[in-house]
Amino acid sequence: MRTFKLQIKGIVQGVGFRPFIYNLALKHHIKGWVNNDDKGVNILLYASYLNINLFIEELKQNPPKLSKINEINIKEITFLEEFKTFEIKQSLNTNNKSTIISADIAICDDCIEDINDVSNHRYNYTLTNCTNCGPRYSIVNTVPYDRCNTSMKDFILCSKCKDEYENPLNRRYHAQPVSCEVCGPNVTLYNKNNIKISYNLEAIEKTANLIKQGYILAVKGMGGFHLICDATNDKVVNRLRHIKNRPTKPYALLFKDINSIKNYTNLNLEEEEILTSKEKPIVLLEKKENSSISSFVAPNVNKLGCFIAYTGIHHLLFRYIDKPLIATSANLKDEPIIKTKEDIFTKLVDIIDFVLDYNREIVNSCDDSIIQVVKKYNIKLRNARGYAPTLIKLNESLDKKILSLGANQKSTISLAFENNLILSPYIADLNSIESIEYFIRTIETFKNFYDFKPDVVICDKHPNYESTKFAFKLKEENPNIKLIQVQHHYAHILSVMAENSLDEEVLGFAFDGTGFGEDGNIWGGEVLIASRKEYKRIKHIEYFKLLGTEIAIKEPKRVALSLLFDIFTLEEILNLDIPTTKAFSHTQIKTLHTMWQKGLNAPLCSSIGRLFDAISSFADILHTQTYEGETGLQIELNYDSSINACFSYEILEKTIDIKPMIREIIKEKDKKTICSKFINTLVNIILEISNSYKNLPVVLSGGVFQNKILLELLIDKFQEEGRVFYFNIDVPSNDSGISLGQIYHQFT
Repeated sequence: MRTFKLQIKGIVQGVGFRPFIYNLALKHHIKGWVNNDDKGVNILLYASYLNINLFIEELKQNPPKLSKINEINIKEITFLEEFKTFEIKQSLNTNNKSTIISADIAICDDCIEDINDVSNHRYNYTLTNCTNCGPRYSIVNTVPYDRCNTSMKDFILCSKCKDEYENPLNRRYHAQPVSCEVCGPNVTLYNKNNIKISYNLEAIEKTANLIKQGYILAVKGMGGFHLICDATNDKVVNRLRHIKNRPTKPYALLFKDINSIKNYTNLNLEEEEILTSKEKPIVLLEKKENSSISSFVAPNVNKLGCFIAYTGIHHLLFRYIDKPLIATSANLKDEPIIKTKEDIFTKLVDIIDFVLDYNREIVNSCDDSIIQVVKKYNIKLRNARGYAPTLIKLNESLDKKILSLGANQKSTISLAFENNLILSPYIADLNSIESIEYFIRTIETFKNFYDFKPDVVICDKHPNYESTKFAFKLKEENPNIKLIQVQHHYAHILSVMAENSLDEEVLGFAFDGTGFGEDGNIWGGEVLIASRKEYKRIKHIEYFKLLGTEIAIKEPKRVALSLLFDIFTLEEILNLDIPTTKAFSHTQIKTLHTMWQKGLNAPLCSSIGRLFDAISSFADILHTQTYEGETGLQIELNYDSSINACFSYEILEKTIDIKPMIREIIKEKDKKTICSKFINTLVNIILEISNSYKNLPVVLSGGVFQNKILLELLIDKFQEEGRVFYFNIDVPSNDSGISLGQIYHQFT
């Protein structure tokens, strides 16, 4: 008989790891014990050498489906004790926390069956979950992941639930949120005056009836509230748009199951697989024409953001309603998703008619993840519920603790310690007091998880980013902290390198909306030669002026006009008969020309994102946009794959001259031709520059590469050429990936 001790690190708590080990030990006739501590899982194995090897091999090949093993340390020890049984011991606490918090997981099929089983004591129980599903990140305060460290700590288990919780052979063994209607949290329906109307199943049925009657309800999900209403009712959808001041931005749709989604969208096998996965994210799908879904749900686009019911509340709701539902995050503009009933009544009382709440606290709010399938790649547009916190294992172990604070838009933070790199869920745009407070709260949450005190803090170089201001505040409060600033577009490229563990020089294309450049200008169309240590800017889109800065982002016609100012005289522009000039009065054009001439509130910009805006104005698609990325979606919608031509451009020594393209665009009348040739032009620019650096792998990052058509064309072209290339997949290419890139810069 031999004795071995195993220490396992990774996502190994709250995922059924200990009961899995218990049953695996019984299978291989092994004695000993297993426990959790704040580093991971510890196992003592007492058996024959053959049985221990069989145990370890099966553990490696077939671990629990929700777990992610990053490290197994195996050590044979001399132990005098002979074990008679295998047992699960109580968790231990040390002063060195490093176990990884698991993401929230959608309700599993077994729990759905329990809800629908008349003989089960969880029949109709809205908050049913087990070891294989349910909340994790959203309910935990610290590690180890035990009930006492979650928002379930005050719910005392009844005898039935306790028996399951303490039985290693039961799938609810040490499932921390386990409960039932007798001993756990329950749902309550409130009216607009915060008066209780009904409870549990009656509340669910009443909620469904209210939705069918055309009311808007705030319904508590796993990581926060959704605003929910009937997606087939034009009147209520328009009312929601009016009171939320959201004219055209698409709403996400919640469906009962995959078959329901098929009635309204054209989806492929890859999209179906991700929709029905254990994470159940929102997936962007091509919508069918002439469906019963209101045309106001996603006006002027051919996509729907769809997801499947992922909580017991959702499944019970669809028992009484057979329609797709709008399920959009309950928040005000630029604020994080709301997690308490009190905030719903404070902030959204003018929007909601009723509130469906439950009395389990959401400790850490977490929005829904968004996925777009591109050439069989599941591209994350928002990394949150189901996937985050996201762990990337490092090849080396750090001797310092590093905190990176990301950008201002689509904020995230990242932490690095030992050989762990952890990316937080999506936070929010840091444009409001509430979002900044949530940003700071998230930092404190992760510091609390791991008793984390940073030695190094990293931020963007933009002096007005709230994340940058916070970094300097940390430095001021803790002079021993080392503060490092990393350029925005370099961080974009580094995010891809981190995701793919690249430790070599690359040719990086960083195309986005805005980012603070080293020269003080607004960058966004950058070509870099980059390594983990440093970068060199080798090319960029020739600068043009943003007329009015922030206003120009909302008014694409200003960007287009500025590009015209670079080419034509004022008199020539006033005589142009094109959609862009028609969008202004002559007086407005003259005023903006003065602004352009004198550089008044007109910073220099090299952004491809803003170039998309200009093209939408030239093509007479959008002269004013109401949400970020609207012009990109419209150009994508108007792309015609039968058009292979592109516009003219010139690659100069340090810049990319697009003036020839603008001259040709204003002569073109067909919007599909303009949009198609523009996308093709970007592809050709990237390919031409790439062919000058054939010895370097190509890296693509930045929000522009969320354009599905552009990315698909580039994937096809690079694969045809046999070129080595990388782009963001598990980490968003937008600014949510910036914190990861910032932190990867320090591993040199």
